[in-house]
Amino acid sequence: MKIGFIGGGNMAGAILEGVLASGLSMKEELVVCDKNPEALKKYEGIRTETENTAALAADYVVLAVKPFILPVVLKELADSGKDLGKTVFVSIVAGASVESIRSVLGNQAKIVRVMPNTPATVLEGMTVVSAKEENVSEEEFSGALSIFNAVGKTEVLPESMLNTVIGISGSSPAYVFMMIEAMADAGVRDGLARDVAYRLAAQSVLGSAKMVLETGKHPGELKDMVCSPKGTTIEAVAELENKGFRSAIIDAVKKCNDKANNL
Repeated sequence: MKIGFIGGGNMAGAILEGVLASGLSMKEELVVCDKNPEALKKYEGIRTETENTAALAADYVVLAVKPFILPVVLKELADSGKDLGKTVFVSIVAGASVESIRSVLGNQAKIVRVMPNTPATVLEGMTVVSAKEENVSEEEFSGALSIFNAVGKTEVLPESMLNTVIGISGSSPAYVFMMIEAMADAGVRDGLARDVAYRLAAQSVLGSAKMVLETGKHPGELKDMVCSPKGTTIEAVAELENKGFRSAIIDAVKKCNDKANNL
């Protein structure tokens, strides 16, 4: 699959690495465009360009720039003189609606809006894809889905829900990394080697998530299975409740989603 990326940041890199690891595309089928040459140095063996219009040679163009840069990029593409109706534009830009993108690229533009996350790098991404637009064919939509199915799991939802999921899947790896770091810090304080503490914490998070996905049990039920009467775990859970752990998570997700709605 020929894929062009406009924007060479972390998320574009995560998708690109995942696509290569999955075998969906070969290096010679990819191109990364970024106005900043420094951002392109990490893409060894991949065609890189500082002109964004070079991405239009691909079948799918992933728009992976910051929200405030997107209007400039869209105008550049619209003014390129090229037939934009031949390209499927896959936008991972937070807060940018399909309609706002189409208003610049024209009614012929084929747009699929998605919200991925960085675990795509290790083929464990969670990507929410907006429902198919009328001018995107079933084959084209399936192609866009295949990019993100190649790097993890996908969920198709109405576009109106995309800002709502940003705080739950798009940004949430940052919260999880913070928790793993904090758990490891606690272990180091009590005498564990740093690398051991990170392995213990990370594998425990990985295994816990897998139990939620594979057992079908409610997370609360799984939590109760670990908590013995007068045991060590219920002491930890009580302290987390005392410190507002769950309300802090809920508030953080709400702040994230509100920010996305205001972009």
